[in-house]
Amino acid sequence: MASVTKKLADHYAKTVPKFQRVLKAAVDRDINEADTVAIVKDIFSDVMGFDKYTEITREYAIRGTFCDLAIKIEDKLQYLVEVKAIGLELKENHLRQAVNYGANQGVQWVVLTNGVRWELHRIRFEKPVKHELVSSFDFLDLRPKKLEDQEVLFLFSSDGLQKSAREDYYERVKSVNRFVIGNIVLSDPVVTLIRREVKKLSKGLKLDKPEVDAILRKEVLKRDVIEGEEAAKALARVKQIARKTKKPQKSGKRTETTRTTSAAPIPHQKPESGDGGTV
Repeated sequence: MASVTKKLADHYAKTVPKFQRVLKAAVDRDINEADTVAIVKDIFSDVMGFDKYTEITREYAIRGTFCDLAIKIEDKLQYLVEVKAIGLELKENHLRQAVNYGANQGVQWVVLTNGVRWELHRIRFEKPVKHELVSSFDFLDLRPKKLEDQEVLFLFSSDGLQKSAREDYYERVKSVNRFVIGNIVLSDPVVTLIRREVKKLSKGLKLDKPEVDAILRKEVLKRDVIEGEEAAKALARVKQIARKTKKPQKSGKRTETTRTTSAAPIPHQKPESGDGGTV
């Protein structure tokens, strides 16, 4: 992901504390949804860097209903934003509402927030439509001088959009998670490596790969890491990458050559094993 510039870091250090005070006061007053939307719009403008008048739209019409906010850059929708009253805990039905807006409008990215809690979700246009939580944070807990918190804000910001920060981060989320790592541990190269290292511990120790695989599945890895929909997607991703990076193996067979009186003798060449043998 692109780095946060010093100018942007200074901007966060100046604007975030201001809105933390605004949000704390709003929580104390338990303001309604309309007033919460007004604050969220100001945060998108003053903190995230979107133009309040040309890039942020309130009450965006979608098939006979209205989404609270829409972020549009050069006539392209970047975010649909569903806002709930500041005192309302975000729930699954609120997320479903936001995802439905995105699905109906063909927008991949939706934000669900009550002003304090912020969630960034990416929609997958499958049958049925699915979604993934990419990032979330509590605005009142932000420490704007901390790089980690600056990077979170960067994902939601105008500067982040220009540098494809959310897409880059999403690719990282897809690759660096327990499901992917669990399936990498179960992959043949890793199982082979584990087998080899264990055999070094005791001379003459007999251990085959199926036994290593069984121990990993039953005693080392949690069941939900290697079973279920997310695990299946991770396994497919690991296999896809493995196919792309796999080098073609040499056949190990010699090509028969007809000798003539003028041909030089063929040097002896040791055949290569096609499967690499056993460890």
